[in-house]
Amino acid sequence: MDNRSDIWRGVDAIKARFIDLSDKVWATPEVCYTEARSCAEHLAELRHQGFRITENVAGIPTAVMGEWGEGGPVIAFLGEYDALPGLSQEAGVAEHRPMETAGHGHGCGHNLLGSAALLAATAVKDWLAEHKVSGRVRYFGCPAEEGGAAKAFMVRSGAFTDADIAITWHPHSFWEVAVTPSLANTRADFIFTGRTSHAAASPHLGRSALDAVELMNVGVNYMREHMPSDARIHYALLDTGGIAPNVVQAHARVRYSIRARDLPGMNELVARVHKIAQGAALMTETRMEMRVISAVSNVLANTPLEQALYRVMEELGPPPFDDADRDFAAKIQATLTEQDIAAVYHAIGMEPSERPLADFLVPLDAKRNPLIGSTDVGDVSWVVPTVQVHGPTVAIGTPFHTWQVVAQGKSPAAHKAMVQVAKAMAGLGIKALTEPELIAAAKADLKKRTARTPYVSPLPDDVAPPLDMSLA
Repeated sequence: MDNRSDIWRGVDAIKARFIDLSDKVWATPEVCYTEARSCAEHLAELRHQGFRITENVAGIPTAVMGEWGEGGPVIAFLGEYDALPGLSQEAGVAEHRPMETAGHGHGCGHNLLGSAALLAATAVKDWLAEHKVSGRVRYFGCPAEEGGAAKAFMVRSGAFTDADIAITWHPHSFWEVAVTPSLANTRADFIFTGRTSHAAASPHLGRSALDAVELMNVGVNYMREHMPSDARIHYALLDTGGIAPNVVQAHARVRYSIRARDLPGMNELVARVHKIAQGAALMTETRMEMRVISAVSNVLANTPLEQALYRVMEELGPPPFDDADRDFAAKIQATLTEQDIAAVYHAIGMEPSERPLADFLVPLDAKRNPLIGSTDVGDVSWVVPTVQVHGPTVAIGTPFHTWQVVAQGKSPAAHKAMVQVAKAMAGLGIKALTEPELIAAAKADLKKRTARTPYVSPLPDDVAPPLDMSLA
C-alpha cells in the first residue's frame, strides 16, 4: 500500500475548504487572545469534519482541540491563527497599502498555519477511517503565539500529556525541515509608581515613575555588554504617565522581552533585569512591581522525526509554483533590500540567487547561520517529540512581521505552499501511525535530551493566561 501517495491525494481532495478557511482568517485578523472569530471558523470546520471537540483548553476561550479515532498512537497537529497589531494591508499588491488605519494583519502567516495544520489532521483522519487503522489524530487550535505563550499554558494544564508526537509548521522563505534553535523568552511588565506634583512650582515633592523607567532602560542597555552574545532583550513603553511635561509622572510601565539560549540562561537574565529595575526604583524613590505576562521554553530538536520528515519532503518535492507566482514574488522582492534577501540565504548557508520563490529543499545538514526567535512550540517540544516544517509562502527574503507578509497571505503561491506543507505533515503522520519504531525512536531521543534537565515550566505557578494582554 502506497500510504504517502494515498494521503497526498486525500489532501488534494479536500484542500479547497481549507484554502477558504485560511482566507477567512486572513480577512478577520485578531491579536493575542482575542481570536474569537478565527477560533469560531476553526471550530466550525472541526465540527463539519466530525471531530470530537474540546473547547476552552487550559481555560483559554480561543484554544480548542479536535480529536478523531480510537486507540493506537496519538498524533497531534498544532495550528495557530493569531495576527499582529498595526499591519493592516491589502492583499495581492506589492506596495504598502493599509486597509484600515492602525488595523491588524497576519504578518506572520498564521492564517495559513492553522489552516494547513487542520488540513493535514483532517486528511489523516480520513485515511484512518478509510483504512480502518487504530490511532487518534488531534488538532490543537492554539491562540496567542505572538507573545502570549498559549501553548506553554496548555502544556502546563496537561493538554499534551498522552500525545505520542506533535507536528507543526511555520510560513517561511524556504522549503525545509525547521532545525533552527529557538530562544527561551520571558515577557514581563515593570510597573513604577511615584508621586505627582507640579513640575515647576514643586518639583522637589514629585517622584517620577517615568524617570524610573528611563533609568531602568539605561541600566539594561549597559548590561548588554555583559550578557551572552546570543541573548536578546527588547522593550516597549506601555505607559509614560501622561502627555503633560509640566506634571511629574506618578505612573509608568515598560514591557520587556528577555530571551536566552535556554531556560537557565533566561532565568538568570530575568533576575538581572529585575535587579536593575529595583535599582531604578531606589534611585527615584518610587515603587516597582514586576509582573510576568508570559514565558516560553527553547525548542528541543528531535533527530528521528527530523530525518523522517526530511525524507517525506524530499519525496514530495517543493510547491508547484508557476510563472505568475514567481512574477508576483519578484515584485515583492523589489520592495526589499539586498540585505533582506542575503540575510535569509546566509541563515541556510547558501549564496543568494535570482530565484524569487524557493523551488528547492534545503539540505538537512546545511551549514546554517540561524536567525533566532522564540516560539511557544518550545514548551510542547519538551513534553512531546516535536518536529516542524518550514513552507515557502513568501518571496525569498521577506521579513516577517511586515506588511509584505500580509500582502502575500492570500496569494496563489501561499495557498500552494500551505497545501504542500499539509501533505508533508500528513505524510509524516501516516508514517508514524504505520511505523511504531519511529515513535519509539522519537520518544527515546526526547528522553535522552531531557535526562539531565527535566522540563520545568517557565511560567510562575501564579501566572494565568493573560487574556487581556492585548488591552494592556
